[in-house]
Amino acid sequence: MTATKKRKMISWLFLLPSLLGVFLFFVAPFFVVIYYSLIDNPIQKNFVGFKNFVNVWGNSAFRQAGINTLRFSLVAVPLAVLLSLFLAAVMESRIPGRSYFRTFFLSPLMVPTASVVLIWQVLFNYNGIVNNIRMLFGAGKIDFLKSDQAQVVIVVLFLWKNLGYNMILFMAALASIPKDLLEVASLENASKFQVFWYIKVRYMSSTILFVAIMSLINSFKVFREVYLMTGDYPYSSLYMLQHFMNNTFASLDYQKLSAAAIIMFAVVTGLVYIMYQVENFYGKDLEG
Repeated sequence: MTATKKRKMISWLFLLPSLLGVFLFFVAPFFVVIYYSLIDNPIQKNFVGFKNFVNVWGNSAFRQAGINTLRFSLVAVPLAVLLSLFLAAVMESRIPGRSYFRTFFLSPLMVPTASVVLIWQVLFNYNGIVNNIRMLFGAGKIDFLKSDQAQVVIVVLFLWKNLGYNMILFMAALASIPKDLLEVASLENASKFQVFWYIKVRYMSSTILFVAIMSLINSFKVFREVYLMTGDYPYSSLYMLQHFMNNTFASLDYQKLSAAAIIMFAVVTGLVYIMYQVENFYGKDLEG
């Protein structure tokens, strides 16, 4: 056996535990979900094709949850990317007290979810601080979590929790931009907007993609906060896909749950693919 083959064999032996773990806990369960989505129930195991997908797609609760989740993600994810990019640019300008400013946005990462929920309940409860401030200006009280403004509250919560982490990623990306390009742009009398848009944003395209994908994933995790504040069946605009999944799991309807999970997987995969295509088109001339 040659030294090269021996090194490859040793490498695969080191990778084997991780590969087995990925197969047992990710790949195999995924195929089990596909199997459950194509049968009538786990006992009779009769193949029904795409009947479960049709039933789920026609389910009013699933459609409402899907629309609410899509609306939330389409608002929260772009805001999370744009605001964190703006904050990173502000921090790069070396404003006074920026260390305190940075700490303020990073502090939510250290706060437990239960504490965050308690803070938001104190703020947006019917008798909470926000309503008390509104009354000082002559406005009436609103039960925010049981009104049309409910999703606005959750978007603000999502941004408060995620802006700091995204800001750090963008600050690292800004620091890695070649200084010679910025100097050339300065000598060519390029405006600050031109430098930012044509140089900085172009070189941060891969980081923007990563932040967008992570923000999209985190937008699905907002269910934790919503569930703790409102329970299994919240106000209609707060009923997310995770609520549907959780309630379906509680009723042990594995076929509906599996079909819904695959539909959600397909939609998220499509969104991520579109993000990759946009990033490839926008940053392709920077590769290599």
